Amino acid sequence: MNSHKITGGGGTQLHLVESGNSTGRPILFIHGFSQCWLSWSRQMTSDLADDFRLVAMDMRGHGLSDKPREGYGDSRLWADDVNAAIQALSLDHPILSGWSYGPLVILDYIRHYGEDGISGVNFVGGITKLGSDEALSALTPEFLNLVPGFFATDVEESVKSLESLLRMCFAQEPSAEDLYLMLGYNVSVPPYVRQALFARAFDNDDLLPKIRKPVLVTHGANDAVVKPAGVEQRMAGLAHAQIQMIANAGHAPFWDDAATFNQRLRAFSESL
Repeated sequence: MNSHKITGGGGTQLHLVESGNSTGRPILFIHGFSQCWLSWSRQMTSDLADDFRLVAMDMRGHGLSDKPREGYGDSRLWADDVNAAIQALSLDHPILSGWSYGPLVILDYIRHYGEDGISGVNFVGGITKLGSDEALSALTPEFLNLVPGFFATDVEESVKSLESLLRMCFAQEPSAEDLYLMLGYNVSVPPYVRQALFARAFDNDDLLPKIRKPVLVTHGANDAVVKPAGVEQRMAGLAHAQIQMIANAGHAPFWDDAATFNQRLRAFSESL
């Protein structure tokens, strides 16, 4: 694996990791709330690497990227981060694959840069808006009950909430080794970043009917964070989207059933 440091929106330094076939079609993975590039380890080290150029970024405020105090509410900065990754690494019409919060960042990019620079989009357990009753209705009550703890500056309270979030993400209990690795990179995200991510209020549904590039919507049938029921209704603006429900998978289907996820992502990518 190769690590990269690039300059994103507003001069923020971003960390990315690359694996796979340097001449293959690029797939840019964008992780979820309070996570990092390691979320995608079951893709980055899979047989996808035989044929595709795989890049996973740490979003601003996460992983080994800079963690500025400000800027998380600016749609343009998020868009600039994705564009910087595409330009700095010379990603030729990548597929953008975003998990959970990641689709919001992908839509920020499309809003400001359009679709001409990408081949397609993969929304994984994703949401399209924040900051309204309608947006919150897509999230489970169990997840929403954890939210106040994400902002806690008390370490014990913060760790407790993040560990509960992680357990909620998976249909099968992760190993102790995996769980504590995940907990480590979750805790490394400052509470002010987590709070700023949730403080955003915006609705990207106006963009959905305008997207012309192919879209794959992937969702775990047992998702305990973003309700599986209503996925088709929430993505109704994407009339041409392919929707895949993965049985026996939770909020992180790319981890719970990596083989099925990778196979479907491969088929989608090869069809473009």
